[in-house]
Amino acid sequence: MSKITPCLWFDGKAEEAARFYVSLLPDSRIDAVLPYTVETPGGKPGNMMLVEFTLAGESYMALNGGPYFQFTPAISLFVSCADQAEVDRLWNVLLDGGTPLECGWVTDRYGVSWQIVPAVLSAMMKDKDAAKVRRVTEAMLQMVKLDVDQLEKAFNGA
Repeated sequence: MSKITPCLWFDGKAEEAARFYVSLLPDSRIDAVLPYTVETPGGKPGNMMLVEFTLAGESYMALNGGPYFQFTPAISLFVSCADQAEVDRLWNVLLDGGTPLECGWVTDRYGVSWQIVPAVLSAMMKDKDAAKVRRVTEAMLQMVKLDVDQLEKAFNGA
């Protein structure tokens, strides 16, 4: 059976970024670091080419491909957080050197976009009561970092 592994393209910071990412979440680790063996536009023999890593149990690759491509928020890493404490911890670590966006999105110091979302929001958005979903959506759209208490108040009409 085929397996999909996202490959993130960096300009010389692949290993640094991968090591940062695996420090964020449980069940994460560096699996392999592979050097370039021939000269390419992305690196010379001996330079780090590729890092294979596991992030929260899922396989990823980080490639030092050179300056040719940059990340955009068009693709992001979505983290479903257990509670506000996890939202706060991840948000603060990713924001160090990064940029806050709206609705729980943050771009980290390497240019990768993340969605830091409390798991309870997904449950709220799936509720059959359209008025509750509308209220929580309106509240979320006013936020930068997501706030569980405020989302719950909106959901409950408080």
